Amino acid sequence: MPASYLTLKTVVEHETEARRSRFICALAPASTVEQAAAFIAERRRQHPAATHNCTAYVIGERIQKGDDDGEPGGTAGTPMVQALVGRGFSDVVAVVTRYFGGTLLGAGGLVRAYGSAVTETLDRADPVRMVPAKLVRVAVAHDQAGRVENDLRASRHAVREVTYAGQVTFDVAVGDDEVAAFADWVATLTAGRARVEIGADLHVPA
Repeated sequence: MPASYLTLKTVVEHETEARRSRFICALAPASTVEQAAAFIAERRRQHPAATHNCTAYVIGERIQKGDDDGEPGGTAGTPMVQALVGRGFSDVVAVVTRYFGGTLLGAGGLVRAYGSAVTETLDRADPVRMVPAKLVRVAVAHDQAGRVENDLRASRHAVREVTYAGQVTFDVAVGDDEVAAFADWVATLTAGRARVEIGADLHVPA
């Protein structure tokens, strides 16, 4: 069963310092590798003179990647990923931009600096908890569609897509613990005429 996790709504930025080196951490929501790559490219464009732009992202339950960007292996990207995972975050990307201050930090110092840059920025974020859900497909006759759509959009469940064909089909994101009650509500709403199918796993805000 998919687990709940934390993510972000907006970009968060925070600067730390370690032995005169500046570490500027920027975090952003990213639900795909392409979104993460675009944010990383944008941060590198903003800081072309930086000594390093180290990166990490965690997407879904399986994708975790860190990049040391020239720092000694395992001293930047890995602790950044560990900071995100350790705090329970997913669908998020982190870029830590370093401006070298003239003093070497050593491997241990770099691990602490990059990891704490991410955790201190997370401390300043306003996270969103995402909980397991199902995509529920509700199909109704055209004569019921208007009322059903109005009631669905007035509910707390997000309507993801509406398809008009022989019937009108609504794809609705419903929390795992609410699926049974939702199906009962739809049955009452449509006098049992709706067809309800339980589809793919996904996550919705708590």
